[in-house]
Amino acid sequence: VEVTPVNIKDAEPALSHITKAFKTGKHVVTTNKGPLALAMPALTELADYNNVYLRFSGTVGGGTPMLEFAKRCLAGDKILAIKGILNGTTNYILTEMSQNRVTFQEALANAQKLGYAEREPSMDIDGFDTACKVVILANWILNNKITLRDVDRTGIRDVSLKALDEASKKGNTIKLIGSIDGDSTTVKPTEIPKNNALCVSGVLNAVTFFTEFAGEQTLVGRGAGGMETASAVLRDLLDIRHKLANKILT
Repeated sequence: VEVTPVNIKDAEPALSHITKAFKTGKHVVTTNKGPLALAMPALTELADYNNVYLRFSGTVGGGTPMLEFAKRCLAGDKILAIKGILNGTTNYILTEMSQNRVTFQEALANAQKLGYAEREPSMDIDGFDTACKVVILANWILNNKITLRDVDRTGIRDVSLKALDEASKKGNTIKLIGSIDGDSTTVKPTEIPKNNALCVSGVLNAVTFFTEFAGEQTLVGRGAGGMETASAVLRDLLDIRHKLANKILT
């Protein structure tokens, strides 16, 4: 189980931990987005080559089983696109700005006081965290072999109260949306209707899977938190155990 802090510069030491585990025949469960964001195609290939499992439910959605829902519940369908609010910090900030009419800096300060934002918040507010999650979704669900450098990313620093007011006049609001649609993979502040299924408030996450037969399927839940992430790790461990048991039976 690899749970070291996220590092999106070179993904170390987690990247070395994971590759060493694979080469010695060990399965890996990780909550670290760094190695997946920078090298997911190579890591999944290395896992397959060494006949081991790589699982990472805790990297996207926390306790909300976004990856599992798409992979299992939509297995008989074709997923055409994925769009979602994948970062609770930025969603809290935009919700505060929209509902309480505070500035970006005031909303960020509130988020930091409540522990939703780090003292150095660029990972969240500049869209890196969401971009990492988009890479994982693209690789795991759509088999798009991309890395972090392939994501067109814009954060929320420049979202103004004026822009939110203009959106509100049209019955809309602005959310940081991660999107995978064909060859386009983006993270950017996006105007969406207030009655859209993705329009959740506070620190909630939401993701919509656009499918060929089942239409739009949306999951909503807490995307972070110690207990939520722990439940995701346990879910992954049980999944690997189940797969190994099936191998023995067959």
